[in-house]
Amino acid sequence: MNDIIIKTIVRLLIPFIQLYGIFIILHGHISPGGGFAGGALIGTSLVLYTLVFGIESSKRKFSERVSEFAESGGIILYISLGLIGVFMAGSFLTNIDAGFPSGNAGSIFSGGMIPLLMIGIGVKVASTIITLFHSLIEEESA
Repeated sequence: MNDIIIKTIVRLLIPFIQLYGIFIILHGHISPGGGFAGGALIGTSLVLYTLVFGIESSKRKFSERVSEFAESGGIILYISLGLIGVFMAGSFLTNIDAGFPSGNAGSIFSGGMIPLLMIGIGVKVASTIITLFHSLIEEESA
């Protein structure tokens, strides 16, 4: 796509979309949203970038190697936090009993390990969305 207006608007919008996605991920335990919703927003912003600037430009920004690392890292973070609960309190994904601080109600750090779980889920969802989209685009052009 060679429309300068669309490229300029998308270039301005994407950081705000991603910032809102991060906000949704981090506040998922105290408001509606969470890792899936925030990850979907971030992944969709990367799809928008691909649609406007092309797959080659998108792969330079978010390569397959980075995507594989993000997908694996997200799920490894989730499982690792769950195993901390197993080793510290005897149950998978045990939160406060495993020693995670509960903080003050209504703050970002009030959910113990839940914000960390949301980050893992958000990274996994965002990278999966963009990986699937790139796979579909490449398959269609082949």
